[in-house]
Amino acid sequence: MKLLRFGPRGHEKPGLLDADGVIRDLSAHLPDLEGHHLGRDSLTRLAELDPQRLPAVADEPRIGPCVGRVGKFICIGLNYSDHAAETGAEVPPEPVVFNKWTSAICGPNDDVVIPRDSRKTDWEVELGVVIGRHARYVDEADAMDHVAGYCVVNDVSEREFQLERSGTWDKGKGCDTFGPLGPWLVTPDEVPDPHALGLWLEVDGHRYQDGNTRTMVYRIPFLISYLSRFMSLQPGDIISTGTPPGVGMGQQPPVYLKPGQQMRLGIEGLGEQAQHVIAEPH
Repeated sequence: MKLLRFGPRGHEKPGLLDADGVIRDLSAHLPDLEGHHLGRDSLTRLAELDPQRLPAVADEPRIGPCVGRVGKFICIGLNYSDHAAETGAEVPPEPVVFNKWTSAICGPNDDVVIPRDSRKTDWEVELGVVIGRHARYVDEADAMDHVAGYCVVNDVSEREFQLERSGTWDKGKGCDTFGPLGPWLVTPDEVPDPHALGLWLEVDGHRYQDGNTRTMVYRIPFLISYLSRFMSLQPGDIISTGTPPGVGMGQQPPVYLKPGQQMRLGIEGLGEQAQHVIAEPH
């Protein structure tokens, strides 16, 4: 299934994308795509519905983030060996873990706002893993049983805030609008191998990133098991699994986002995003 949330910001409704690309309203069957509604039992009930009997959504509504009320937005840094090389970093001996604040989350096609005093706002297309079942000290062999689905993430990053302003990466990662999610939450039955997906990103039509999840250093089962040693993972949490090469800071010379530009990005089978870049209003 391809599940989604549609409608005005803060008032999104749950939906399903049918085989013809029509959005169907799921509001009569669950209040939102969040928390325990992302468990396997709930997803199985949704899969048993006949999409043709669900109300079709008229016009072209705004698409919201594909998961509501996200508890934790966990990111993995330097998880593609070729991306680590372009940034001048070594592949880490253990996963680099940082957070994006949940206030950064926005819809896949909402505007991305360059923060005040920013000079180095950058892009990162990433595969997002949505947790559907409580996970604590999970064995790697059982980790995929805890996945509700997958989505596209743009891990927008302010590199000066992240790397040059002292402290952790987090303050360059969690600015408002720095976490577009979606368009769809795609259930595992439609993603036979999440480690064989092409992913790409363009700015103003120029393709900067063109990679594949097969070059991940630490794969999804390991990441879930690893993270569950340090925190409990809850239904609705999101793990953003790292980016392939082609980010702005890796260009020669570096290239960063400017107001008025347009980003497009996508992952094979998981849909596309498109964001207009604007300046923070004063």
